Amino acid sequence: MQGEDPFDQGAGSILRQPKAVWATAGASVVAFMGIGLVDPILPSIAKGLEATPSQVSLLFTSYFLITAVAMLVTGFVSSRIGGRRTLLAGLALVVVFAALSGTSTSVGELVGFRAGWGLGNALFVSTSLAVIVGAAAGGSAAAILLYESALGLGMACGPLLGALLGDASWRYPFFGTAALMAIGFICITAFLKEQPRPARKTSLLDPIKALGHGGLASVAASAFFYNYAFFTILAFTPFVLDMTPYRSGAVFFAWGLLLAVFSVLVAPRLQKRFGSLKVLGASLLLLAVDLLVLGYGNHTAAIVCTIVSGAFIGMNNTVYTELALGVSDAPRPVASAGYNFVRWFAAAAAPYLAPKIEEWSDIHVPFVVAAVAAVAGALVVRVRRSALTHEAEALEPKHAAEDGVAAFAD
Repeated sequence: MQGEDPFDQGAGSILRQPKAVWATAGASVVAFMGIGLVDPILPSIAKGLEATPSQVSLLFTSYFLITAVAMLVTGFVSSRIGGRRTLLAGLALVVVFAALSGTSTSVGELVGFRAGWGLGNALFVSTSLAVIVGAAAGGSAAAILLYESALGLGMACGPLLGALLGDASWRYPFFGTAALMAIGFICITAFLKEQPRPARKTSLLDPIKALGHGGLASVAASAFFYNYAFFTILAFTPFVLDMTPYRSGAVFFAWGLLLAVFSVLVAPRLQKRFGSLKVLGASLLLLAVDLLVLGYGNHTAAIVCTIVSGAFIGMNNTVYTELALGVSDAPRPVASAGYNFVRWFAAAAAPYLAPKIEEWSDIHVPFVVAAVAAVAGALVVRVRRSALTHEAEALEPKHAAEDGVAAFAD
């Protein structure tokens, strides 16, 4: 990727891509919107379905638990039916289960429908980056930047869409997502041709076997702790802020913008100057401090710290993804699947445990636990620094020609 300028106006520019790439990237924006969509409307859902915060937080738990398990399946499926069919299958599932979510009459139904949504999103997102890279014009740098931009835009716009539609009814954001994903399904059907299938089919156990590599296992373990902190902010903070959907949506829109800017623009520059591990360690420690201030500060401090956390999360997402894809000798889609299989379990646990911890103690303690988790992630990076540095450097030439072929980027 070095030497490629993704903003160059030649054939490989990020702005000059085939319709298939734009169709896939557009659908990716909507797919990532689904992660933060429910943030501003969590209190409204709790009120509408007469549920407790811990019950409503299961919307994240079921979503990410299925996503984690699906990491073992996505490569198996896409290597057999092809990238295009995998994308369409994922989109179809999201359309169906997002629409069903809007019809829920109980929190149990909604949690179940979100689980189906998580399976569809896993199939789509796990394949979309590889498809974008395969269909993009020019080098991989523009394709990866386009994908990361879609991720950031989706994470920023999800809460905004949830707020705009959710102000009228908590059901409308689900119907809106279903409609947008249906448009994505039509666009991919029309513009994306089938991509070449890998020479070797992926087995269900390949991602687990990949975790036998010490470097990849270390990245996954550190990311597990980090994701616990990340999703404590995403799933628990809306109850702490206790704001209207519009105001909560505005807060998380600003949070998403910082996430996008620091992921795409700031993190690469800091990595180049200080190195990936130093950037990651410092960012995790700063995230821990931010969580403590969020938990113990007043309402204004909580709002500011929620927004600022987007900067640290954006940097962490970028560095973790690069480490996971480059530290082992496993094929990148397989390494990414194993890494995500581990880390998404923390994303499933945090939304459920944070409100439970509050019930057992007080509103401050969930943020203390999240801060400790962030510090634990930094300690793993520090203790395993040698493996993460030397093995990644040794494998860099091997992977240089494979940039962007990942099963599921952050």
